[in-house]
Amino acid sequence: MKSRSQDQSLSDSRELDRSYDPLTGSEIDESERSIVRYRPEGLDRLVQKTNFNKKELQILYRGFKNECPSGAVNEETFKGIYAQFFPLGDSNMYAHFLFEAFDTHNNGAVNFEDFVVSLSIILRGSITDKLNWAFNLYDLNKDGCITREEMTNIMHSIYDMMGKYTYPCMKDDTPKDHVDSFFQKMDKNNDGVVTIEEFLETCQKDENIMQSMHMFDNVI
Repeated sequence: MKSRSQDQSLSDSRELDRSYDPLTGSEIDESERSIVRYRPEGLDRLVQKTNFNKKELQILYRGFKNECPSGAVNEETFKGIYAQFFPLGDSNMYAHFLFEAFDTHNNGAVNFEDFVVSLSIILRGSITDKLNWAFNLYDLNKDGCITREEMTNIMHSIYDMMGKYTYPCMKDDTPKDHVDSFFQKMDKNNDGVVTIEEFLETCQKDENIMQSMHMFDNVI
């Protein structure tokens, strides 16, 4: 009978020579090993870093691996995947902003950890965590505040993504109206930018926003 230390040693050696997948607990065949360039962290580590259990992480990983056999996705591939959900519009720019929010290491690639940590916040995070993530998405240059230009770019990207065939049909000035409304509500000191403090305070007092924060609570 093998000891626990022997089992761990075998597991460690297989991970080092890239023949073992720590998330699925299975061997990787030679043909697959040749295209895999990124190995995810083990299940226990990801359980600690996210709000998903082991079974949920394994399901998510299989789906991610099916779309991204190399273990990481670049921006162009990400845009291609995202475009499938919005066939009537142009999701290119919004997908660019979303990719940058997922790419927490700013290295031009989203690996499984990047993906699942953000997904955990969106689906299972606290209200504050979700709002912080949303703020980071809107803060395009990551300088700690949202400018009118940044919000205009976000709104135009959403308008383009939804397409011209939405009902009711959106008018050309709809993005500008949304930006005006956003700043009227959020920019408390009228200095032309929205800080994280202003964003959190306003959102937490808005019943509609608070309800929307719970929309995806039971998705997985």
